[in-house]
Amino acid sequence: MTSTIIFWGLVLIVLIYILALYNGLVTLRVRIKEAWSGIEVQLKRRSSLIPNLIETVKGYAKHEKSVFENVTKARSAMLSAKNPRQAAAAENMLAGALKTLFAVAEAYPDLKASDNFKELQEELSDTETKIAASRQFYNSNVMEYNTKIQVFPSMLIARLFNFQKEDFFEADEASKTEIKVKF
Repeated sequence: MTSTIIFWGLVLIVLIYILALYNGLVTLRVRIKEAWSGIEVQLKRRSSLIPNLIETVKGYAKHEKSVFENVTKARSAMLSAKNPRQAAAAENMLAGALKTLFAVAEAYPDLKASDNFKELQEELSDTETKIAASRQFYNSNVMEYNTKIQVFPSMLIARLFNFQKEDFFEADEASKTEIKVKF
């Protein structure tokens, strides 16, 4: 009788431990989704600023059509990204296009002095800072989750319930340099 109670007590403890591991993994997965939505909000905010920026620069630089087309293509790619890998690729493309756009703006002193352009620059700079913070938050959650699904004993639960490794939101070498929006 005593051994039966001990046996079922141990079984109950093991089941509670497995449940705790499972719930911990689910919590981390939800944090990753929440962190990703934070990145998406900031990327969409930046994407909504870009048409205003393009229109402001277009008035001064009418002959720079390819620059505007590249920024527009990059913005479209960003808006259609479905996962962190696609978003990172679009982010890299957009960062390069914005660098080119600001290089064009350098050639137009009246544009640099425009209050509208300055305001857009400040908003874009603020958004870039928020994107960086959101990316850090997301990547921290991904690191914690990926570590948890690879260490014993939680890896057993992760495999049993098919928890998959998540991708980091990484920038390539070209976009790791800061976008210059200061004149």
